Amino acid sequence: MNHFDKISSYNQAIGLKAPEHPLFYIARGNKDCCGVGKESEFTADFYIIIFKKVESGSMQYGKTKYDHNRGKMSFIKPRQITGCKNIRLEEDSFVILIHEDFLSGTTMHNEIKKYAYFEYEVNEALHLSPNEEETVWNLVYAMEKEYHNNIDDYSKSIILSHLSTLLKYAQRFYKRQFINREELSGATFTKFNEILSSYFEDGKNIDFGLPTVSYMAEKLNISSRYLSDMLKQETGKTALELIHFFLISEGKNLLMEGKMNIAEISISLGFENATYFSRLFRKEVGMTPFQFKNGFLN
Repeated sequence: MNHFDKISSYNQAIGLKAPEHPLFYIARGNKDCCGVGKESEFTADFYIIIFKKVESGSMQYGKTKYDHNRGKMSFIKPRQITGCKNIRLEEDSFVILIHEDFLSGTTMHNEIKKYAYFEYEVNEALHLSPNEEETVWNLVYAMEKEYHNNIDDYSKSIILSHLSTLLKYAQRFYKRQFINREELSGATFTKFNEILSSYFEDGKNIDFGLPTVSYMAEKLNISSRYLSDMLKQETGKTALELIHFFLISEGKNLLMEGKMNIAEISISLGFENATYFSRLFRKEVGMTPFQFKNGFLN
């Protein structure tokens, strides 16, 4: 597998023009995207933002391969395995490459890491409405214009300003997608609870310990970050918070039954030890399991 530490090396490998800036590249056109017509798998030291309408072929990043994906905007973080196979693009597309070093010493260095969608899978790409697509393209045109201008003291800050706006709009559009695409997100919380309940009913907590967010996401066929963001939109809580809520609810029930001591309850729920259970219980309930049990009995 190829690894590209420079944008120029990547561009040369897939037949694109050399970047006008060594740490930033932007291009439009259905041939300037991920090695059109070629088969490739690679990692890189730069962020990739890409909008594509695929006529044929497949694209992959993360663990997922997706065929014939149309009209979607994808966000790929550095060192994530990315691949394309025999891609043919139907309409105009764009690609933006941002090397990590381009962001060093700027507010964008930390800002870009806050956007969870850089951790989504390829089949969780952003679907744009016509109005949203127009908004995105206007920002791309502005960045492209600045990219091709003669570089001066303001060039980088202007490009980063447009990039920051683009990422904020993407965050807004994803929230709309979570709300509108009910076939994907409407029943997530219900399915999440069903899987969580089955985990304990089947005794998997005894064999494998506490359920993890990655386990829940795998069962729902989505990425961990996408799952947490959908649940946050739907319930106000992340996947981990909902797992903790479930565990505490089960713990309360067992404490009130009074058949097991705190250590036995901890083990039965899948905790490694009673200390971990007690610490989480106190954090969520505001008192220790012992205090809760005594308060209920009294």
